[in-house]
Amino acid sequence: IQWAILQGETETGITTMLMDQGMDTGDLLLQKNVAIDKEDTAGTLHDKLSQIGAELLLQTLQHVAKGTITLIPQNHDAATYAPLLKKEDGHINWQEPAARIYDKVRGLFPWPGAYTHFQGRTVKLLKVKVTQGHRTDSSLIPGTVVALDNMAGPIIATGEGSIQILEIQPENKKPMPCSDFCRGYHLTVGVKLDT
Repeated sequence: IQWAILQGETETGITTMLMDQGMDTGDLLLQKNVAIDKEDTAGTLHDKLSQIGAELLLQTLQHVAKGTITLIPQNHDAATYAPLLKKEDGHINWQEPAARIYDKVRGLFPWPGAYTHFQGRTVKLLKVKVTQGHRTDSSLIPGTVVALDNMAGPIIATGEGSIQILEIQPENKKPMPCSDFCRGYHLTVGVKLDT
């Protein structure tokens, strides 16, 4: 689920398959494609897929009971590998494009979480959005605060475009709107994150 969002996919799905000796290598039984909405996080997509998966499992059992199921051999050459996620995978690289950072924050929420550093402390990014028109100066160092929106949160330069941080969780604190974080931690234009 996380890797589908991390890779910027717009569609994922559920498959029922026969078990065999390999890891996920058995014949396919039924499949259902599922759209990944631009606002989906790993958590919301998980909930969507669990509901659809339960329904697909019931349909599969009904077809098996009736003898109306068709076995479809997998194309093992088209298989992809999704490595296990580690907490370190959540570290934001501000050199990446804004769209990739956006997908990372969504794909790693709620676990393991995307994070950066500010004033020597870890802060989790819980909700962000890609912004337009703020990253025009190529001399700006990615990770630099380029604008402040007192109602929503700071706008940060990335390797390509900019990101507005909407919700954040400082180390050992509860989640908060990023506008509150800016006031409480005196975040100002020109400050660089990940320091």
